[in-house]
Amino acid sequence: MAARKRPWLRWVLTGAGAVLALWLLGITGNTLGRYFGWVVPDRDPEALAELLRPYYRVIAPQGDGPFPTALLYSGCDGPRDNLDRWAEMLNAKGWAAIIVDSHNPRGLQDTEVWRLICAGQLLMGSERAGDVLVSIYDARRMPMVDPERLVLIGSSHGGWAIMELLAFEAAWALPFNLSSLPSDLSLDHPLDGVLGTILLYPYCGPANRASRTAWTWPIPVMFLLSANDLIAPSGDCLAVAGMLEAKGVPVETRVFEGVTHAFDQQERAPFSAFEFDEAATAEALRIGGEFLDGLLQE
Repeated sequence: MAARKRPWLRWVLTGAGAVLALWLLGITGNTLGRYFGWVVPDRDPEALAELLRPYYRVIAPQGDGPFPTALLYSGCDGPRDNLDRWAEMLNAKGWAAIIVDSHNPRGLQDTEVWRLICAGQLLMGSERAGDVLVSIYDARRMPMVDPERLVLIGSSHGGWAIMELLAFEAAWALPFNLSSLPSDLSLDHPLDGVLGTILLYPYCGPANRASRTAWTWPIPVMFLLSANDLIAPSGDCLAVAGMLEAKGVPVETRVFEGVTHAFDQQERAPFSAFEFDEAATAEALRIGGEFLDGLLQE
């Protein structure tokens, strides 16, 4: 007996395939649009600063300063307890810390929304790079901050944003969310006073411009990477480190074996596969502290 034809099933499968194709096309289009800045609205630097300023969290040592200061940028899930640990270490060494929140000012702290950032569908590193630049300018104007002794520390997505800013600088281009450079006639260069950067397991994959161009701004760079990282594979960042070394940029790398992405973060989203590693966290903080000591001695 011949099998009964089911034209409705073919139509359902065809329709489902068309919906899937449109969904994939939409995601691809959004990703490309954000990567090239086509769908990223730009802001006046002061307007962006006004958006961010109410959410800066400043943690300073005792005394009036001015202090050497680190600006800290979180992963794609927003500021978490790992930044508090870094701020505590910084204060113990006489540094001030400014935690820059890119999420709450935009209403992106909700669990289901920040996952879109992690997926590259909102606030890519090339856009958040403008937050990094504006916050540097704001920090220089704070009385407790020594504007000649600044360091940028970024975990995961925050490290990606720092790398994008450095890549934009190499190309003399603006981050996509800025309409112009912040104004400060006392500066010879927008990154004046930045002595170095610590990049904690940053995303160094294809959507990060630095994965192809690196940069030439000659500040020391420390990569702290996790060997078992499926989100931001350490090999991608080691390749960037190799390009930087070839360009004469001082680079140090440390790959922590047996740890996952965000190994220094204890706060977890539900069902997260990441694991907090106390020993690796302590070692990362120690290495980071020694890196800071070296910057002040140069």
